[in-house]
Amino acid sequence: MSGAGAFGASSRWRALAAMGLVMVVGVVSFGWPFLAEPGSQVSQLGHGADASFIFVALMGLLGVVLLAELTSGGIDAKGIAVLGVLASAAGALRVLSAGTAGLEPMFFLLVIAGRVLGASKGFLFGALALLTSAFLTAGIGPWTPFQMIACGWAAMGAGLLPRATGWAERVMLAVYGLACGMVYGAVMNLWFWPFLGAAAPAGAGYVPGAGAAVNLGHYAVFYVTTSLVWDLPRGLLTGGLVLVASAPLLRALRRSLRQARFDVPVQFAPTP
Repeated sequence: MSGAGAFGASSRWRALAAMGLVMVVGVVSFGWPFLAEPGSQVSQLGHGADASFIFVALMGLLGVVLLAELTSGGIDAKGIAVLGVLASAAGALRVLSAGTAGLEPMFFLLVIAGRVLGASKGFLFGALALLTSAFLTAGIGPWTPFQMIACGWAAMGAGLLPRATGWAERVMLAVYGLACGMVYGAVMNLWFWPFLGAAAPAGAGYVPGAGAAVNLGHYAVFYVTTSLVWDLPRGLLTGGLVLVASAPLLRALRRSLRQARFDVPVQFAPTP
C-alpha cells in the first residue's frame, strides 16, 4: 500500500472510531438513569445536572467526526457548505411547524438527506439541524443534546438502509419515515421518563429494581397513553411526504453532492 493509501485508510479508521465514540456517548446519555442506584443523589438530580456536560461532549465529538471525515476524504469544503445549507433548511422547517400535534416536516428532510449523505455525515446533519432549529425557536434546554442525538440517529438510520432505486427506494424510505417519526418520540421519552416518579400515570412509571419486563410494560402503557397521539401524526406526515415528494429532492441532493466534490480526478480524453 502506498503512503497516501495508508494515510487514507488510517484517516477512515479514525472517522469510524470517532463515530463509534459518539454512539457510545449517546447510548450512555439515555441509558444511565436505568443503572443508577435507586434513591441516590445522582438519580434524584436527573438530567438537569448532566445535560450541559453531555452537550459540550457532543459538540466536541461532532467536531472530531467532521475533522476525521475531512482528513479521510469523506467530505470537503463544498460538502460542508451543502451540510450547512441542509441543516438551515431543516431548522426552518421545524420553525414553520412548531411541532403542532406532532407534525414536524423536518423529519422528511432528515430521512432524505440522511439517505444521500450516508451514516456518519447523516448523523452530523441530523444533530446540527436540530441545534439550528433550537436556536431559531429559542428552544434551548436540558433536552437539546438528547434531541440532537435522536435526530442524528434518525438521519443516520436512513443512510444505513440497503441499496434501492426508483419506486422501491421511495417506498422503503416512506416506511422508514413512518417508523422513524414514531421511534423518535419513543426514544426521546427516555430522557425524562425514569425521573417522573409519582407524576407518571398509574402503572406507567419507572420502578427502580423492578426488572426489565415490568418496566417495559409500564413504558408501553406510558407511550400509548401519552406519546402515541403525537408520534403517529409525525410518522404519517414523514412517510407521506417522502412517498410523494422524495424523488426530485433525492435527484437534486445527489447532483449537488457530486458537483461539490473537489477530489474527483479530472481526465482529458482526445476528441475523435
